[in-house]
Amino acid sequence: MRSSIPKNNWTVLLACAFGFVCSPSLRSQTDKPVLHGRHWVAITGKPLGATAGAKMFERGGNAVDAACAMLAVVCTMYDDVSWGGETQALIHDPRTKKIVGINALGVAPTGATPEFFKEKKLKYPPSEGPLAAVTPGNPGGLMVMLAEFGTLSLKEVLEPAMQMADGYPIEAELVRKIENHQDKLKKWPYSKKVFLPHSGEERGAPKPGEIWRQPDLFSTLQKLVEAEAKALKAGQNRKQAIYAAHDRFYQGDIANEFARGSREQGGLHTVSDLANWKAKIEEPVMTAYQGIEVYKLTCWTQGPVLLQALNLLENLDLQAMGYNSARYIHALYQAMNLAYTDRDFYYGDPNFPPEEPIRGLLSKEYAKERFKLIDWKKNNPDIRPGDPYPFEGKQNPFLRLLHDWSNIRTNRTQNGKRSSAQIPESNVQNPNFKTSRPSPDTEPDTFVTFEEKDFDAAFRAGTTSIQAADDKGWAVSITPSGGWIPACIAGNTGIGLSQRMQSFVVDEADNPFNVVAPGKRPRVTLTPSIALKGGKPFLCFSVQGGDTQDQNLLQFFLNVVEFGMDVQEACEAANITSYQMRSSFGNHTAQPGRLTLNELVPPWVRRELQRMGYRLEFAKKTSGPITAIYFDHEHGTMWGGASDDGEDYGIAW
Repeated sequence: MRSSIPKNNWTVLLACAFGFVCSPSLRSQTDKPVLHGRHWVAITGKPLGATAGAKMFERGGNAVDAACAMLAVVCTMYDDVSWGGETQALIHDPRTKKIVGINALGVAPTGATPEFFKEKKLKYPPSEGPLAAVTPGNPGGLMVMLAEFGTLSLKEVLEPAMQMADGYPIEAELVRKIENHQDKLKKWPYSKKVFLPHSGEERGAPKPGEIWRQPDLFSTLQKLVEAEAKALKAGQNRKQAIYAAHDRFYQGDIANEFARGSREQGGLHTVSDLANWKAKIEEPVMTAYQGIEVYKLTCWTQGPVLLQALNLLENLDLQAMGYNSARYIHALYQAMNLAYTDRDFYYGDPNFPPEEPIRGLLSKEYAKERFKLIDWKKNNPDIRPGDPYPFEGKQNPFLRLLHDWSNIRTNRTQNGKRSSAQIPESNVQNPNFKTSRPSPDTEPDTFVTFEEKDFDAAFRAGTTSIQAADDKGWAVSITPSGGWIPACIAGNTGIGLSQRMQSFVVDEADNPFNVVAPGKRPRVTLTPSIALKGGKPFLCFSVQGGDTQDQNLLQFFLNVVEFGMDVQEACEAANITSYQMRSSFGNHTAQPGRLTLNELVPPWVRRELQRMGYRLEFAKKTSGPITAIYFDHEHGTMWGGASDDGEDYGIAW
């Protein structure tokens, strides 16, 4: 049973009295309609991607087939992801009634050591270019999922993507990205060839609606289909034939050209780096919230922060606070602070020592101890990681590092200078954000600035999302990413290199679990989600947006469970964004006290949050963008939702 709200909660009464969206019945009609499906639902970041999923269902495929086809298309369309990026997925298998995880994150290549980057005077691995790339994971993730859980052939699933690689009318959003990064793309010869077909003209990029062709990528995909066909002709079964294609990519001529193209441009990849890599099928982690089992991938992603936050928030009566009241927003922000500081120190690749204390981190008892640290009158800008080891019956081996770990101290000494208290330039340049000055009685040290003008872009870097489900009980949630524009193309493969190496650290003082090493996976932000209720699929949900992902997913989940919103309302609802955690990109900096609110948040809520020490900014749309499927077992149907913030699109039948 949840405890009562802490005392002195006059803001709850105030928020509810003024009726700021305390009930879903008070919300206006959503911008997008709910997708109702009896047989299947397919949703992803691009309309053409959703169409590819629908094609697989029409061919008799299951949700895994559809998800793989959507993955192939969005990689081909560079929807903040390319073929050289990484795939993270959760799958509900109706045959076993269990959730399985797919770990198709690439690894650091040979030579990627802390010493290597320190010799180059880099505090972290670079954010783009060949040295930013781990090994490609999307091809292997797709083929492992398809072989183990799908029903169609690789040729059938890749067909829509191959048609698009052969030429499709490029959309305006991708053209804009290419134009914005022309100078960088010109530096890489293979990228220049792919993305700037009109090089030398006033506009080197394709024009919106122009047929854009990727012949090298088409050839690579054709080689996979040929390998599958050859294996089938030799008498191998469907699964074996798909793995034959997998081997050609990672151990054959494709791997050779990928490694050659990377090294030619300054990368570290070797043929053995690709040959030794394979996607993993693994067990996810879970916590229960109000009887609902919420599943996430383990600590090589940031997924467990959602579970940690739910463990903290179940100590409160959130409904009584009122949706997006000052008290509710403060509660969310503080819970995320506590969970994300643990992420920033304890999460990493569990296949490398030291062993992450994940059992302690997800302990309900640990959450209760951490909950006691919340100051209900103001934000604490210097929240630090906890000590989960006693909740596993162990001694923490990193207490000396914890003693000196601080976002405030780190940010004040960035580049040897103390940071000043001002709004980062990136906010001023972004017309979607409007800032308000801090209250005169607010502590100035609450506010931290950074020299990176692209902080916001980095904080939300990469990622698209994919949801698929069918009437047989299959449900899939994927957040693929990596190889976004500006992407460095690996030789004549047509494959954009990942930028994921930047999520490593090189100094154990930052995070002893996430120090770069050859063969190691970086701790990523990518975080699919599936929830079960009564042992059956309840929600399938994920979102774009780097370090904001589990912030948005936490609020989406609470919108449904605590505030009774339907799946589309919850996808479009006003979220908050905290920047108090360390960015997983760039210089890994944080901005304690910074808080993005929706423009509809009323002035009395704003004033109370400023009195609590928050530095506020506002945006018209703050939903994510989230994609999700709700399973209506009462009527035997599925409800699909896609945020109105972006091009996410779904089809249902």
